[in-house]
Amino acid sequence: MLMFVDNVKITVRSGKGGDGAVSFRHEKYVPLGGPAGGDGGRGGDIILKANEGMNTLMDFRYKRIFKAEPGQNGQIKGMYGRKADPVYIVVPAGTSVYDEDTGKLIGDLTEHNQELVVAKGGSGGRGNIHFANSKNRAPEIAENGEPGQELHLRLELKLIADVGLVGFPSVGKSTLLSVATSAKPKIAAYHFTTLSPNLGMVKLDSGLDFVIADLPGLIEGASNGVGLGIQFLRHVERTRVILHLVDMDPENGRDPYEDYLSIRNELGKYDGNILKRPEIIVPTKLDIAGSDERLKEFKSKLPDDVDIFPISSIQHTGVKDLMNHTSTVLQNAEPIHFDVENDDETKEYNYEAKADRLTVEKDGEHSFIVKGEDVERLLQRSNLDHQDGIMRFARMLKGMGVEDALIKAGAQSGDSVTILDFTFEFI
Repeated sequence: MLMFVDNVKITVRSGKGGDGAVSFRHEKYVPLGGPAGGDGGRGGDIILKANEGMNTLMDFRYKRIFKAEPGQNGQIKGMYGRKADPVYIVVPAGTSVYDEDTGKLIGDLTEHNQELVVAKGGSGGRGNIHFANSKNRAPEIAENGEPGQELHLRLELKLIADVGLVGFPSVGKSTLLSVATSAKPKIAAYHFTTLSPNLGMVKLDSGLDFVIADLPGLIEGASNGVGLGIQFLRHVERTRVILHLVDMDPENGRDPYEDYLSIRNELGKYDGNILKRPEIIVPTKLDIAGSDERLKEFKSKLPDDVDIFPISSIQHTGVKDLMNHTSTVLQNAEPIHFDVENDDETKEYNYEAKADRLTVEKDGEHSFIVKGEDVERLLQRSNLDHQDGIMRFARMLKGMGVEDALIKAGAQSGDSVTILDFTFEFI
């Protein structure tokens, strides 16, 4: 049996951009050839792609880190490096993607083949062909490729079903699913027989069909983490019609009306919008002696305008009429609008870097550490293999206010300054 997994955490790393090249033309009969270092190629993206043929996140139990290749470095003679291929990660349709560090919803993949770019590959560095000017016609300056992005993601699967079966444990949800569809859920005479959602397709004589989901039994307090309910309440979010099953067995020691109100309360606590969707109340186990009297008492406590369809799944009584009625209600139900618009288009997550704050920390009597998003990015993109590149790096640091910040912090000539893993002497 395939294990059902609906919540996993993964790490994605897009590819680094290729480095720009420092090169000069050395060809016969080409005087004053000048700089000819090409640009680096873009790193590979990480893209999530929805597949309606998948119904579990089980594959991510065995692989949780996904890396894209870096872009190719720039070449001589002005040749650009090759762009790296993107890495596609296939997920089930109905997967919500969250930034694990911030809790922010990045995207919602609800349609087949819908794509979401979660980590963009770094752009390639410019070669020295771009840095020639009237003052420096032979610059030994090139940029390194931009680093890739690394994100910690949480994937949360919310089953996409037209109709959801809800109710206390052992009210007959799995039995109804097995009778109404070709699904074969586990059925037994004890609570929490169903440990994961089951899907089935209902096909009517009229030619219409719809997907129905048997969700594990909820109990009082499910929205606060009691029992198994909190693990599966999310799957009710995407169902357009609710079939609320209520047990009419007079020997179960429970009050049907109290059970009904309890489940409604848990659904409302989790998401108030669920209570606005069409609901069909389905009293079950009408084949048991004494159930008729209990049904009559149950109906007397309900408003007159409720939609109620008693059944006996064991004897198949009322099941066919219930499915036909459910189909009619489903056709008139409002579609569910997801938070993400234009779901059939490829989306791109705009990675939000931390707000830049240039800080200088004294790490010893004659050593300082400089931190800041922009400063660290400048270092990562600077090619310090050539004197021109070092001088450009120094000028840009000064323009960003690093020199003034160091002097203000008490730095003097000869002190060491560290940015990331690079240390240099302050002059």
